[in-house]
Amino acid sequence: MNLLIVSQYFWPESFRINDLARRVSGEGVNVTVLTGQPNYPEGKVFSGYSWWQTNSESHDGMDVLRVPLVPRGPGRAVRLIANYLSFVFGASILGPFLMRRRPIDVIFVYGISPILQAVPAVFLKWLKGAKLVVWVQDLWPESLEATGFVKNRLALSLVGWVVKWIYNHADSVFVQSEAFIEPVAQFCSRDKIVYYPNSAEDAVTSASSEPECPIPDLKQCFSVVFAGALGTAQALDVILDAAERLKHDESIRFFLVGHGSRSEWTRGQIEARHLTNIVMAGRYPVEAMPSVFASASALLVTLTDDPIFSKTVPSKVQSYLAAGRPILGCISGEGARVINAAQAGLTCNAMDVDGLVRSVETLYRMSPDEREALGKNGRRYFENNFESHKLTTELIDKFRSIIDVASA
Repeated sequence: MNLLIVSQYFWPESFRINDLARRVSGEGVNVTVLTGQPNYPEGKVFSGYSWWQTNSESHDGMDVLRVPLVPRGPGRAVRLIANYLSFVFGASILGPFLMRRRPIDVIFVYGISPILQAVPAVFLKWLKGAKLVVWVQDLWPESLEATGFVKNRLALSLVGWVVKWIYNHADSVFVQSEAFIEPVAQFCSRDKIVYYPNSAEDAVTSASSEPECPIPDLKQCFSVVFAGALGTAQALDVILDAAERLKHDESIRFFLVGHGSRSEWTRGQIEARHLTNIVMAGRYPVEAMPSVFASASALLVTLTDDPIFSKTVPSKVQSYLAAGRPILGCISGEGARVINAAQAGLTCNAMDVDGLVRSVETLYRMSPDEREALGKNGRRYFENNFESHKLTTELIDKFRSIIDVASA
């Protein structure tokens, strides 16, 4: 099978698609990746790359083809839009040239924001006579409105039209959450929608000997670790409010491990509120995260209180489950359902500061054995529902069935 993965983001940027591509390639599939110049999350093109170049390289046995890409920059909306559109135009115009003489059976779009990156995949489908699968990670245009990135109703309607066009031209639309099925069905036929969840990073699931934790303070207190993007959707103000409520107990500390558009705002709030019990630990490579997770007393996931986010399962949930540590979920809907079904921790509604404080205090008062049992429950649930090898095999089988239907 010849598989083309279309993703604006790819190695050396740190995204789940890196592991999935490597797993599929390891199963004998001939994988090619069409992507942009790496610049996430700092917004500057990585050393050794140039934003205006078209180039190719080999990574883990896969051919990686790169098109010019305007870097994200410091987070301004105009620059971000330019970043998104430059990939759409670059991959649409130069992608066919880069893919000449390369047979393709299936095109697979890793559909995190922006979903617009699927546009060049539609053109390549026509040119290559391939089947197109879009894996929806974020609901557009709903997530644009929920985060406040786009508020204009006309602009949202236009994005909705593009999303409908993309989904209708896909042969199958995969969704990472079962709760995505109904929203996606508003834009395409229900019979082409398939539930296909995320797994955890390979570094988390396969670390046989974890390196020394880069944050030694985690073991010196009851440490609540939030790992991942620090953005608008993550409701960081709730973590700040909870930390302020709990600052009387010096044995409980919050650690924010990651980077994002709200990093500087969060740092300013910590200083303004004189919060000594919350630490911005910075961003670490994925290889360091197993030791961070293993050293944490609890792992925290938060989201804003919006109907669209209640339908998603944040990808960090799978990583937290795989890490085998107790989970604190300040989220509503599908993400909370998974944590509760796994009996892996405590949950409260999104943006419920009182509920988060109670959950932290309750977990803190538990015995080490009780917390250990929650972690083991989570790991067991992960193995039964999100284990990577099983999901990789299922994915390849789904690709083959799509090809077989077309050739029948």
